[in-house]
Amino acid sequence: MGKIAIDEAAGSEMGDADRRSLSEPLDTADLAMNHYALGPGEAFSGGLHAHLDQEEVFYVQEGTATFETKSEATADSDLVEVTAGETIRFAPGEFQQGRNESDEPVAALALGAPKESTEGRVPQPCPECGESDVLAITMTDDGMGLECPECGAAIDADI
Repeated sequence: MGKIAIDEAAGSEMGDADRRSLSEPLDTADLAMNHYALGPGEAFSGGLHAHLDQEEVFYVQEGTATFETKSEATADSDLVEVTAGETIRFAPGEFQQGRNESDEPVAALALGAPKESTEGRVPQPCPECGESDVLAITMTDDGMGLECPECGAAIDADI
C-alpha cells in the first residue's frame, strides 16, 4: 500500500505548470500517475504527441481542460473540452495535447499504462527525407530531441 498527499509529492519543471509525479512515492509498477495544476494558458505537455506504447487517461478534478486531438499524423485536429468530474482516454497512437484555455485554474490526474513509454511521436514530417509523417521523441544529454524513424536524421527541436 502507498499513500501520499499531492502537495507532498515532488514537483518537476514543465514550463510554468505544476506537475507532481505520484508514481514513485506510491511505488507503482505498471502505472504512470501525475497530478497537474495548470494556470491559464498552461499545458500538460510541450506539444501535440502520441505514445505508441502507452494509453493515457486524464481525470479533470477542477476547471476545464481543452484537448487537441488527431487520430493520425496527417488528420485534421479536433478540440474536446473536458470539465471537472469528466475523464478522457487516449489509445496508443492517438495524438493529443491538453491545455488550459480558460481564465480559471485546472487540476487533473494523468494516468498512463504501461508506466514507461519509449515510443513517443510528434505529427511532423521529416524535413530531411520526407518519407515519414511523424518524428520520434528521443532523450539526449540536452533533454528531448526528435529523430526520423525512416532515415534516422536527428532534427533540431524546441520541445
